[in-house]
Amino acid sequence: MDVMKRFLFTIIILAGLGYVGWRVYKKATQQEVNQSRGGPRAVPVEVGPVTREKIRDIAEFTGTLAPKSYFLVAPKVPGRLERLLVNIGDKVNKGDLVAILDSDEYEQSVAQATAELEVSRANLAETSSALEIAERDYSRARELLEQKVMSESNMEAAEARFRAAQAKHEVAKAQIRQKEAALKSAEVRLSYTRIHAMWENSDQERVIAERFADEGTMLRANDPIVSVVDLSTVTGVIHVIERDYLRIQLGQPAIVTTDACEGTTFTGHIVRRAPILKQESQQARVEIEIPNTEELLAPGMFIRAYIQFTEHENAVIVPITALARRNGDQGVFLADPDQSLAHFRPVTTGIINGGRVEILSPEISGLVVTMGHHLLEDGSQIMLPEQQTSRRKPAVVSGENKAR
Repeated sequence: MDVMKRFLFTIIILAGLGYVGWRVYKKATQQEVNQSRGGPRAVPVEVGPVTREKIRDIAEFTGTLAPKSYFLVAPKVPGRLERLLVNIGDKVNKGDLVAILDSDEYEQSVAQATAELEVSRANLAETSSALEIAERDYSRARELLEQKVMSESNMEAAEARFRAAQAKHEVAKAQIRQKEAALKSAEVRLSYTRIHAMWENSDQERVIAERFADEGTMLRANDPIVSVVDLSTVTGVIHVIERDYLRIQLGQPAIVTTDACEGTTFTGHIVRRAPILKQESQQARVEIEIPNTEELLAPGMFIRAYIQFTEHENAVIVPITALARRNGDQGVFLADPDQSLAHFRPVTTGIINGGRVEILSPEISGLVVTMGHHLLEDGSQIMLPEQQTSRRKPAVVSGENKAR
């Protein structure tokens, strides 16, 4: 058994020595081939310069436009829509009449309340006259009582009639106030049949955005007739994630673009930031106020908002295509044109803007490989574009040599 174990161990040792010898032979053979071909083959690459310039940290957000102000015009009383004086796209000023309801019923209510008020006033005049008579009788009864001409019971009866006349007079005056209030209410309800566009805080004209009813429609109280929007200023609504939330500050400027106005930019500023992030999306609502004096922007449009957070002057910049990864490290390949070599340098990046990236450390300069670095390792030989061109250029044969 021991002999068998020693035999197997010997076989394993010989096999290992054979594999190592084969690897050494293959490497030596490859070195001979490379030497016969003039060394390792150079990798064709593209390069770009390391520059120093300004770079901005600008974030792009998408969202939609909403009107700064939006409200519905609706009747306060039910009725039939008799006339609609505006339509979609019409401009309206504060206080303009936009619709009229059938007012017959409300006019009748005003007439009835007026008549009831007149009856109450007549009743007041009657009670006033009765009160004067009762007051005179009461005064005479007191005088006669003092003269011992009238009994005390007759005087008390005269006083009771006076007090009753006073009460009726007060009731009549209260009825006057009641009927005046009823008339005022009827007049107010009648005025509600003439529907105006009213808003606060501005006298600037606005626009009819939607129509919800046509003439002849029976409306209930608060049924919408039209909507009115303020287009002089629009609000861009975007949503930001947690990473950008604290970087958003009120008053920050924002550049807004929309596909409807290609090539045109609009400048706004942040006016509101929601105090919470919605749990389902982990995003917060942010509103950008955008002047719209030419009314090129319309609520509902899709927008892109660009907000600048930081700006670095004289930053070290390389093309973003120069970034590569080797052994888990992010870095760039610095090109050495004199030696035709590429050296990998791990780097710490900063702001990324479009096709450019800021290099915070280490300090680098010169040229970086922007294409072909996936074939490179630290110290690899490279072939720069001008070298590639010279290799592809055909040899020129002189006339003398051609004659020979």
